[in-house]
Amino acid sequence: MRLELSRAVQGCRLGLLTGLGNTGQHSLEVPGCLLYTRCATVPHLTQDTLHTLRDLPSVTQVSLMVSYAGLHDTVLFCSLHDSANSIPAGHVTNKTVSVWGSGGRIELTAARFMAIQAAIQPDFYQSMADGETWQAGTSRKRVRKAVDRTLAHLDECLVLHQKTQELKQSEIFGVVEGGDILEERLRSARETAKRPVGGFVLDGFHSAAMDQDVRVQLIKATSAELPQEKPRLVLGVGRPDEVISCVEAGVDLFESFFPFQVTERGCALSFNYNIDPDPETAGTSTPTVLEFNGEMPAVKKLNSNGDENMTPYEMNLKDKRYHDDFRPLVEGCSCYCCEKHMRAYVHHLLVTNELLGGVLLMLHNMAHYLGFFKALREAITSDRLQDFKNRVLHCREGD
Repeated sequence: MRLELSRAVQGCRLGLLTGLGNTGQHSLEVPGCLLYTRCATVPHLTQDTLHTLRDLPSVTQVSLMVSYAGLHDTVLFCSLHDSANSIPAGHVTNKTVSVWGSGGRIELTAARFMAIQAAIQPDFYQSMADGETWQAGTSRKRVRKAVDRTLAHLDECLVLHQKTQELKQSEIFGVVEGGDILEERLRSARETAKRPVGGFVLDGFHSAAMDQDVRVQLIKATSAELPQEKPRLVLGVGRPDEVISCVEAGVDLFESFFPFQVTERGCALSFNYNIDPDPETAGTSTPTVLEFNGEMPAVKKLNSNGDENMTPYEMNLKDKRYHDDFRPLVEGCSCYCCEKHMRAYVHHLLVTNELLGGVLLMLHNMAHYLGFFKALREAITSDRLQDFKNRVLHCREGD
């Protein structure tokens, strides 16, 4: 695995992660996202429906405690937890971490953790870590202990990694902890960077855990301590505005659980990420996404529909105002759902609890989210990042 950086613009790192897979034939553009799965399939989608989507990431993410099958010709990244789920705190010790699967909590020593990795044989995986420092009011002493534990877990995993024949082709990613304390973040980053890891996982920056400005400051400072040639993956961040701010702070890779969360709310991503075309080319090509969706509800209006977790980047298709709305979810979107069906039909499927509703929404939301990352890379390439930011963040203000 090697990260080939082509340029850096306003802190954003543009490049290609190469040498992925057993034969090294796969690659992944950065900034980019992994393909989020549960039980080794994208939620709501079969392999056939999934592959109607274009530009699918070459790297698939599986969380540690789920069985999997049917993953074909893909690169695997194994994370400790599923970021779409809230994880109870208070279950980490100096020798163990806990994960949650269908059977409940499972306590893992380093030996058991590495035995599972040897069975999965991922292309790269997250080391064991104490990530329980994101709660408000966590003491400095607790944060320091979390950093010490995480480094100790990493050292144990590295020793076992070197001894495990099944992991000879795998890379281990070190986890950077430290809560919201800058000194501990820097210590964690410096010490982790001294270890022979293939990349870095920035943990504890989950959307619900930290103010966005604080997150950006900490990631910028942390990134400065990490080697440029190794990728950085952040956990628990998925909102478009937060993705952009993390990319500017030096993050390369993200999970893609956000479209799943939006789907579970019965919502469709509908934010605009198209940069206005140059005057010379205006009107010569069809936009891939709606210039404006006819409506861009503000946060308060969205939240009044009954889910405080809703964001200004989505519309609630369970709302009764869509029962006779015969437009596609997003005008100009080329996904199967938008090309074949209307808002009114998806609304009907959702209010009658038809499984097809989740399928169509997930198809659209994944297509929209992957399109967002592609547009982000193109904006960095063309030196139009500020225009891209203005376009995406416009709806956050309820305009």
